[in-house]
Amino acid sequence: MDFQYWNEHFEKMPRRELEAWQLERLRETVGHALRTPFYQKRLTEAGIKNPASIQTLADLQRIPFTGKQDLREGFPYGFLSIPREAVVRLHASSGTTGIPTTIYFSRDDINRWTSFVARCIYGTGCTKADVFQNMITYGLFTGGLGFHAGGEEVGMLVIPSGAGNTTRQFRLMQDFGTTVVHATPSFLLHVESKMKEEGVRRDSLALKRAFAGAEPYSEDTRRRIEELLAIDVYNSYGLSEMNGPGVAFECQCKNGLHLWEDGYIAEIINPDTLEPAAEGERGELVLTVLCREATPILRYRTRDLTGFMPGPCPCGRTHRRLYRITGRSDDMLIINGVNVFPSQIEEVIMAMKEVGNNYVIEVEKDGVLDRLTVKTEVTPESFMDDTRPLNALKEKIRHTLQASITINPRVELHESGSLPVSEGKAQRVLDKRAKDV
Repeated sequence: MDFQYWNEHFEKMPRRELEAWQLERLRETVGHALRTPFYQKRLTEAGIKNPASIQTLADLQRIPFTGKQDLREGFPYGFLSIPREAVVRLHASSGTTGIPTTIYFSRDDINRWTSFVARCIYGTGCTKADVFQNMITYGLFTGGLGFHAGGEEVGMLVIPSGAGNTTRQFRLMQDFGTTVVHATPSFLLHVESKMKEEGVRRDSLALKRAFAGAEPYSEDTRRRIEELLAIDVYNSYGLSEMNGPGVAFECQCKNGLHLWEDGYIAEIINPDTLEPAAEGERGELVLTVLCREATPILRYRTRDLTGFMPGPCPCGRTHRRLYRITGRSDDMLIINGVNVFPSQIEEVIMAMKEVGNNYVIEVEKDGVLDRLTVKTEVTPESFMDDTRPLNALKEKIRHTLQASITINPRVELHESGSLPVSEGKAQRVLDKRAKDV
């Protein structure tokens, strides 16, 4: 197999040189962090008063972990290390309390991020001869603009189609000869099922590759997509706190995710003890960003469960590889690629006086897509023979939830006392989806 490299010098850098690069960048990042209100206090308390306090990579262990709650408590500018006037973009993800986690970018930050995404794309065999259709959500979500800029950097013709509307997606594919797409794995399966309904023949499409991410999926799902659409599917990993896409990606070998260690330092810890996991053991991924000045984040607990793969990759890249992400160490739900916390739903419905004290969140498959149903009791005075107020309440709940979590849920209203009640810890979430698609 002929491998291609976007930046061969860095992608095949000897480990000793790579670790020296990491140490230099870690010191710079600590310097940036000390200019933020949050880390100025946190690092000083840990005895790190200037970048020179970091003598070796082992000194990273002296820095306390950073969590999502820290980012929320630092909202809006607690993690900003440069003047606001030097910020050119922000991305944000919704939080369980309504407070988003916000990441700021300087012009140099955007350029570095774009270069990492281009490295990912190019490493799968794409070139400027390709037509890239980005079928993922744009806006505050990092996946849209992140992949868009990376595709342009490679030189591909980029079609910013966004998510949904399969009829339009097919038309764009046929009109412009799309060869590469980016989407969630569930949407790729949905696309295949819609091809049959709409009479789109596979030989009318020029598709060769797909980048799949934003939600965990099994190897069986990858194989099913590849067989149904007759394409190569590459696994992508990223998170908004670490820029977004471009943190780790599969090469043409499809044998683990190359984590770009010139931009990130990765650790695997036991999520219960917070101690480093044993060699070869899987645990929670902890990341430190080395390629961003505007919002430095040190030792971020991703909650994603994975491990380092042993041995070198046949492609010759020296960066360590991650196993496929198997899940999360917290209770977050991923519904059609969107992160949803049960507490987000609770916050919405419990703020409504017409709603009772009991509710259930149900997630199940509707074809290849996920379906979210929120079942909630209503107060006795709200439950009446006249259905008009109930229908209005149902619509109010649905609309407010959609505004909060960006998912359009089904809403069921139940008479007070009719939903199951647990004597112990309430089982609010019923996830009926199969573990393996």
